[in-house]
Amino acid sequence: MALQFPNQSRSYDKNGKRVRFTGHDGMFEVMFFARADALSNPAEGEETYLAAFDAARAKMYDAARRLYLKGRKAVYVLTAADLA
Repeated sequence: MALQFPNQSRSYDKNGKRVRFTGHDGMFEVMFFARADALSNPAEGEETYLAAFDAARAKMYDAARRLYLKGRKAVYVLTAADLA
């Protein structure tokens, strides 16, 4: 089964300065984080990080799928290099 993103929710991880989102591969939940550099380095704060993620949501999901296909792990961290 392919990685899907049926749940549009995302959250701000203040300590890691990144956005957390989840995907699903069948019944398995897969956790992703998008670092600030993957989000075009938004200004500090929850609202700007989440807005930057929302603006690039399709790119984030595509990059997450590519990263997931390289090897299955419990947690993935997306960087600017993953979006190229």
